[in-house]
Amino acid sequence: MSSREFRYRGYTLKDLQNMALDELANIMPARIRRTLRRGLSPENKRFLEKIRKYKSKGIDKVIRTHRRDMPVLPEMVGSKIAVHNGKEFVEITIMPEMIGHYLGEFAMTNRIVRHGKPGKGATRSSKFVPLK
Repeated sequence: MSSREFRYRGYTLKDLQNMALDELANIMPARIRRTLRRGLSPENKRFLEKIRKYKSKGIDKVIRTHRRDMPVLPEMVGSKIAVHNGKEFVEITIMPEMIGHYLGEFAMTNRIVRHGKPGKGATRSSKFVPLK
């Protein structure tokens, strides 16, 4: 065993990929454990089947989705997924460290606001920028 081998709560990636969903639920954080025990929604099941289909055929295609509430499962590792953030699709490559999180956590829905200078057609009063 190398010192850099990925482990999630003591399990290797290979062990995690061989586990059934109910076994996997037992070692996940509480929020994801609840999601898995209640059962994935039909849309999330369809999305997971699509990932499985592409992985089995060896297709390296970016899968676009709006499913921000989908937990990252070990079988998704290596997939390229474009998650919608409300405006555009943010491309993500699933890494082993992402297991136990939701897809939406990797596609930020807001960004830092940078207030700049007034625009070209600004009026005299709106051009005023106070000095600190």
